[in-house]
Amino acid sequence: MYTGIQHLHSGVAYLALLALVVVIIYMLIGSLSGREFTEKDRKIGLIAFILSHIQLLVGLILYFLSPLGFEMLKSGSAMSDPAARLLAIEHPLINIIAIVLISIGYIRAKKPGVSRGRFRSIYMMYAIGLVLILSRIPWSAWLG
Repeated sequence: MYTGIQHLHSGVAYLALLALVVVIIYMLIGSLSGREFTEKDRKIGLIAFILSHIQLLVGLILYFLSPLGFEMLKSGSAMSDPAARLLAIEHPLINIIAIVLISIGYIRAKKPGVSRGRFRSIYMMYAIGLVLILSRIPWSAWLG
């Protein structure tokens, strides 16, 4: 079960990152072109929103099942080892913050207002979330 959830976490990560990049570019183009923010635009933003939340949910499940996550934090060994600290503290905490920012961007864009501001809300908050996510991916474990 643990290995399956690990593979699901990695697979959904690719989809979520791709969706975030595509949505950021799409919303940036929408903002720069001056077109109206439509229901279609909201739904496109919703795709990255949902995938990032699924990724967070799978990650939290993995965190509590994994010997590299919560168990390291409980034992106290995570703080002295940078790789362990990344997996036990930094990766989950920063990614939760990133998902909160993505949520704020999407929720703000749902509210009535100027179309440019709605596009901007999504592309800016999603971009900040994406940068945070990319900064805390354990690249050696993910690509290795």
